[in-house]
Amino acid sequence: MKKTKPLIVTAIILVIILAVLIYGYSQYKIWQKEYQGTESTAGEDVVVAIPEGATTKQIAQILKDKGLIHYPSAFVKRVKESEYRGILQPGEFTLNTGMSTWEMIETLGYIEPTRIAIARLTVPEGFSIEQIAQRVSDEGIFTKEEFLEAVQEDTYEYDFLDSIPDGVNVNYRLQGFLFPATYDIYEDTTPHDLVDEMLKKFGEVYDPDMRASADALGYTAFEVVNRAAIVEREAKLDEERPIIAGVINNRLEQGMMLQMCPTVLYPVTNGIYDKTDVTYDDLEVDSLYNTYKYTGLPVGPICNPGEVSLRAVLNPAVHSYLYYHVDDESIGSHIFTETYEEHVETQ
Repeated sequence: MKKTKPLIVTAIILVIILAVLIYGYSQYKIWQKEYQGTESTAGEDVVVAIPEGATTKQIAQILKDKGLIHYPSAFVKRVKESEYRGILQPGEFTLNTGMSTWEMIETLGYIEPTRIAIARLTVPEGFSIEQIAQRVSDEGIFTKEEFLEAVQEDTYEYDFLDSIPDGVNVNYRLQGFLFPATYDIYEDTTPHDLVDEMLKKFGEVYDPDMRASADALGYTAFEVVNRAAIVEREAKLDEERPIIAGVINNRLEQGMMLQMCPTVLYPVTNGIYDKTDVTYDDLEVDSLYNTYKYTGLPVGPICNPGEVSLRAVLNPAVHSYLYYHVDDESIGSHIFTETYEEHVETQ
């Protein structure tokens, strides 16, 4: 009986030692897997937030606390021996418990490559879609046909486009909404991308304050750009834009024809505006854009107005002017008058 007891103790000790060795080996295998493993398995998504300036050790501890890794030391060693040393990024990331640590490191170390513009397109205020298409072609960005095809796509999802009346007989549905600005063109930019970027820019400029002003006036976005397009083509001086917007209001309120020359030039020049003088024959062109022939606003915008013209329509000057004509050709200033007699006398 006395000999049996030491044997039992020895056996227990051996079992403990074996268990420790097995456990140690299993943990070593886990450490090695986190240090060098590449296989991934199914797991659960976990969102982690990496703060600005976090060290690799701090990031490793965050991952351990989130249940994504067991051994921060293995993660740190793997990062330090990789090309991702020192470049793990801050931010919010979605990782997965089945990811290898290498996949985690790649995700945390990903830096969006810098895109290099291959061209820049500048669209001046008052350019029509037709003029933009011509410039895109002239600068070798896309063909005119490619751009106009993208313009006519019905896949752009912006709420302000919902204001365009159904079945309206306009040349281009998006006319007035392609915001004039300078746009970078990249190797992978498509005509659709460019049109979408211009619409997105309009949405940024036509902000909640502008929308609230339009609502107060009872204008839809379509009516705002329709009016602003006339102001854009008529005015050269920013300070005169609200005055011209006021003239449009006064004429419409009195039931007068607008008789604005750009609304004639748009159909006569097919939107290119390559002539400035309007002839008596031009005034007879049968187009719903022609405000010498049809009452009210033109059927749709005649160009793409800039921000100042949009704001002029939403904040028009209040006055009694019904007429105006160019005063100084060199700067494009106008003389505004209340009666036709004054209008004639001042010319």
